[in-house]
Amino acid sequence: MDGIIVSNAWVEVARLSDIPRLGSRVVGTPKGDVAIFRTSDDQVFALDDHCPHKGGPLSQGIVHGHNVTCPLHNWVIDLNSGEAQAPDIGCVKRTPVRLEGDRILLALKA
Repeated sequence: MDGIIVSNAWVEVARLSDIPRLGSRVVGTPKGDVAIFRTSDDQVFALDDHCPHKGGPLSQGIVHGHNVTCPLHNWVIDLNSGEAQAPDIGCVKRTPVRLEGDRILLALKA
């Protein structure tokens, strides 16, 4: 990758108040849909919107603690790491996300 510079551009995608506690929203990106999750303690996480098992829409799953349970086959995905919890094995791609006040920003490749 000599001579190629890849950087992230922080893009505002929503307001914290747009997502209910223990809820989610889907954001379309050039690389596919990303699910933004809000926990009961107002932390936000961003994962690709598909379960590693059968591609279920994680945005339609149940958020509990810092996890989401896939609505298709009840796989539990850790929102911090994107890893499926044992005994299941798999991982969902994470997207860097941050809060600035009430603004939710995603790091998207520039």
